[in-house]
Amino acid sequence: MSMIDRRAILGGLLATPALRAMGQEPSLFQRPPIKPVPATPQLITRSGLIGKVGYALIDRRDGTPIEVGGGDVAMPPASTMKALTALYALNKLGEDFRFRTRVMLSGDTLILAGGGDPVLSTDDLASLADQLVASGQPSPARFAVWGGALPSIDEIAPAQADHLAYNPALSGMILNFNRVHLGWQSGSGGARMSLQARAAANSPRAYTISAEAADQAQLFAYRKDDRREYWTVSRAAMRRPGSRWLPVRNPELYAGDVFQTLCRAKGLVLPNPEVIADLPAATEIAGHDSPGLPILLQDMLKYSTNLTAEAIGMRASGATGLRFSAKAMQDWYQAQGLAEGFDLRDHSGLSTESRVNATGLARAICLGGKANELAALLKRNPLDVDLGVLEARGYSVMAKTGTLNFVSNLAGHLLIDGNEGACFAILCTDAPRQQASVGQERPAGVFAWTRNAKRLQRDILTGWAEKMRSGVL
Repeated sequence: MSMIDRRAILGGLLATPALRAMGQEPSLFQRPPIKPVPATPQLITRSGLIGKVGYALIDRRDGTPIEVGGGDVAMPPASTMKALTALYALNKLGEDFRFRTRVMLSGDTLILAGGGDPVLSTDDLASLADQLVASGQPSPARFAVWGGALPSIDEIAPAQADHLAYNPALSGMILNFNRVHLGWQSGSGGARMSLQARAAANSPRAYTISAEAADQAQLFAYRKDDRREYWTVSRAAMRRPGSRWLPVRNPELYAGDVFQTLCRAKGLVLPNPEVIADLPAATEIAGHDSPGLPILLQDMLKYSTNLTAEAIGMRASGATGLRFSAKAMQDWYQAQGLAEGFDLRDHSGLSTESRVNATGLARAICLGGKANELAALLKRNPLDVDLGVLEARGYSVMAKTGTLNFVSNLAGHLLIDGNEGACFAILCTDAPRQQASVGQERPAGVFAWTRNAKRLQRDILTGWAEKMRSGVL
């Protein structure tokens, strides 16, 4: 190395402290410029997602908009509706609320009286049977089931296919989410089928429902009368052993049938169940309480159970039908100044006719009464389930997803480095394909579209977090 080279290097090193003192850095010591975070519209364009996207990020303290795009566009809420229902129920029913199922005696009639408990199981009915037998009650002359604690609805969303287990009937008598477990084994003599009221410890046969194989084009065909439900299943689809849950649409008879079987196994014979519309004056012999409302809501939000949402929403409103109940919930939000642009048709989001917008949804989740209680019940980082865990994200999300065919939504709380951040809603809908695929179980292209929408939602959240941390937002 030449003398000139050594002098240049030494001079540069010696000059560095002086340059730093003057607020100047040699280029060798400068950090590379930070790559700017793409604007949210750029992220949407880059995603290539077909359809409309509405988004809103708001200050969780007062609802002030931080960043909004298409925030007033009306879109189907899908299961983000359940977050609205949870807030509504917490305010109307209170955290101490529980549903109660009772066994009652009126004259010579034993009555199984449903209280609308959405998580009542066969095992819970077995516990009621134990209490009843322990009471010394003899076999009654009549056995009745009452489900009038909630209005009776044949299907939550009639536009959905008959065989979808998440679209059963609803009344005040609910058992196993009003589902029955169908199993089949193939053999030389044809498929052997079983229908069970399946639970963890007890799975008796369901006698009020039948199923048989048939040569038919459709996978399932269904009909019912006042006493039984009948399913036929495509013979071609039963070449291998399998199982699935089917919806129940005679819930009082289903529960009465199962309770009769459980009591018989314990030595108490009950007559065949009959359904009564009115509950007479009666004495309670046995009872079962549901978990408390926060636990019910947390499970509803985690597993997105439509029946739980509808039962809780209708119990909170006290209305005589589902549309009236949804309207009562909408009126409550409007009274809080939080439902502008909403058109609510149910409590679960299963209806494709409901509409919300991103700004209104984000504001409701943040500013509705008991919003903090709701935040504690929401699922943490729900996109991780489908997209995998995002390492070193520096932020977390407490949110509710919402999915229908070609609808993918996310709404909740964005926390930066563990601290309070903001509330948000991101709504994605391909309306033409959504409307064309109502009632279909897996329409072509829906999986790839939904995954792309979820990736976009994560990209938007990551961008918001980086911009909020750097003070850009």
